[in-house]
Amino acid sequence: MESFSSKHMAMKAQKKILSHMASKSMVQMLIDDTSSEILDELYRISKEHSGNRTEAQKVVKDLVKVVVKVGVLFRHNRFSKEELSLAQDFKKKLHQGVMTAISFQEVEFTFDKAVMTELLTDCRDILLKLVEKHLTLKSFGRIRHVFNHYSDPDLLTNLYTPGGPLWPNLTKICNGLNKLVEEGKL
Repeated sequence: MESFSSKHMAMKAQKKILSHMASKSMVQMLIDDTSSEILDELYRISKEHSGNRTEAQKVVKDLVKVVVKVGVLFRHNRFSKEELSLAQDFKKKLHQGVMTAISFQEVEFTFDKAVMTELLTDCRDILLKLVEKHLTLKSFGRIRHVFNHYSDPDLLTNLYTPGGPLWPNLTKICNGLNKLVEEGKL
């Protein structure tokens, strides 16, 4: 396997954003091993689907940057009451998406790309609305890049093809998502 590591990249992004206030141990608190494994599988899926290592790294890097930035905003109480309500809407929609993704993987041949695409698009739109007063246009582009990449119908169809080349990756992702749900993190 090549030397790309989402955990290392996440730590670099977190250090950059939090460098003025965070020690290494504080940075490591922000991403756990299960999340890191999920990110690694998302990278592998992106690389396999696109055939482009650089693009796969960029989409995962953008995902980590967005998660860290939103986390920083939340931890520093930057969201208004209305925005916190949007954050709850996002959390509910994301949880619905996670549970749907797991269900589609556990029960073969139930996958509906229109449902998954709509869930991911809804998550993207809610997140963009949540951060519209806090992040730059470049960050909006990152959010669109991540959600548009993973909501691509061809990628989703390849991912959810039982016995297909991406099926083992999907299984690992869903196992990790199940673990995060059971731990109350999603």
